[in-house]
Amino acid sequence: MIRPDDLAVVVYKEKKYLKKIEEGKSFHGKGGILPFASVAGRPWGTRFGEYDVFPPTIEDVIMYGVRRETQIVFPKDAFFICHKLDIKCGSRVLEIGSGSGALTLLLSRAAGPEGHVVSVEKEERHYKNAQRNLAKYLELQNVTLRHADAADFEDGPFDAAFIDLREPWLYMEHLRALLCGGAPIGFIVPTTNQVSECLQALRQGFGDVEVIEILFRRYKTVAARLRPEDRMVGHTGYLIFARKIEAVVEELRATDGVTPP
Repeated sequence: MIRPDDLAVVVYKEKKYLKKIEEGKSFHGKGGILPFASVAGRPWGTRFGEYDVFPPTIEDVIMYGVRRETQIVFPKDAFFICHKLDIKCGSRVLEIGSGSGALTLLLSRAAGPEGHVVSVEKEERHYKNAQRNLAKYLELQNVTLRHADAADFEDGPFDAAFIDLREPWLYMEHLRALLCGGAPIGFIVPTTNQVSECLQALRQGFGDVEVIEILFRRYKTVAARLRPEDRMVGHTGYLIFARKIEAVVEELRATDGVTPP
């Protein structure tokens, strides 16, 4: 059942709104007035006139709830990042560049109650905004938000790391020292020249390097006229992934007459 003070997604046609079901208040939109008093106590997934009311997903919270003072990592990239970094229940994850805290929310859910996410933000304004967003929307108490420069952060080791900085190549050696052996690391940068700089820096101490761009296109949900939307979410950033190499064996020698592959 929908309870007072729950967060809810109100859907009108193709528009979504994240709202708190507050007693004595209403939602005013193009579909008319939706008094929250008539919503509380009803089952989730109920249609009220022209409005549908659902429990919010983590994507709804990120897209319609998080207050943005920075460009966020969009869900089309964020969910793939968690997959590529193999974040699971119990993972210890480092995030450098908290921004508005949107990706932090997803990392927290992926790491689960037994995991831990340490998110580092240098800019005080962004740090305070991320604090507010996490206080409002964080489900699990498994996140430590740090106000620090990436170069000064020395905690670790971590099972995975994701970096959202303007010049991540300047911190590559330092970041490598914070990772467990073989751990994955990811980056997001907006331009190709930044990708090139990262690739140069990853040549030492990292392997299994990939560069990926994800494009996202929705379709109009009209059965008789199924076609793509006129607009799509195109370039949001280049994703770079790699894994830490713990040791390098310069020369392999035959042992007992068997040559290693």
